[in-house]
Amino acid sequence: MPPTRYRSILFDLYGAFVRDLGGWIAIADLVELAAPLQVDEQAVRSSVSRFSRKGLLRREVRDGQVGYALSEPAHDILAEGDLRIFDKLEPAQLEDGWVLASFSVPERLRAERHQLRTRLTWLGFGNLGPGLWIAPRRVLDRTVDTIREVGLDGYVDVFAATHHAFDRPQDLVQRCWDLANLQATYRDYLDRFAPVAERWDTDAPEDTPDEAYADHVHALHEWRKTPYLDPGLPVELLPDPWPGTQAAELFAHLQERLMAATLRFVHEVVGAQPSGTTATATTSTNARGS
Repeated sequence: MPPTRYRSILFDLYGAFVRDLGGWIAIADLVELAAPLQVDEQAVRSSVSRFSRKGLLRREVRDGQVGYALSEPAHDILAEGDLRIFDKLEPAQLEDGWVLASFSVPERLRAERHQLRTRLTWLGFGNLGPGLWIAPRRVLDRTVDTIREVGLDGYVDVFAATHHAFDRPQDLVQRCWDLANLQATYRDYLDRFAPVAERWDTDAPEDTPDEAYADHVHALHEWRKTPYLDPGLPVELLPDPWPGTQAAELFAHLQERLMAATLRFVHEVVGAQPSGTTATATTSTNARGS
């Protein structure tokens, strides 16, 4: 498993389960939770050290046990991830129109420019042309807030727009977004996890909670990138059939089917009961930049 992947899957564990346990976990327990995911101890220790250096985790000793707690910035990242991953993204309405963001950022601010492009992509923007980005109209307010947060409001113009001519809207979205890649991502998810769902529809997850836990985490880990790739375009502009709908239903089904057994395994490992409702309500993760 590449380092970036095992680091992000460990952050998934924090978002999905450790928050519900108070935000802190002993390193020994984290190693045990990582084992069914094929992440070894060295990778765990390397990852938490990296997260600590980035300000996402804090090293704390509790009752003689060394562990790592989520920082406030990490809580904010995970909360934002909840909104993207677990709030169903309904397709935009074509009649609502579009939002355009036009910018020219000087080279001395290239780091901020890169951050802006990344944040616009997360909002669902596609590239219409050099320095010109387009997204469904519903993200207009969030776009303005994002530009201000990045500190580039002096270099960006934002417009609410309608498409008048000349390209067909279907061709326009094909040009601005990589829908072929998004389709392939959804189909890969279906190919990988539909057999997993079929298995657990006949087997009892409670009989092998460690296996249910591993499948649950892997399904979540592979799904969490899709909300940042899918702009939520109007359904009439998407290829038909669109595999995103079926993939979203599969993800929800796996979460529901495996949750109880997964939580049982986690709580047996850490020797604790849930302290809140995070894991039972929204098992979110998002390890952006990790």
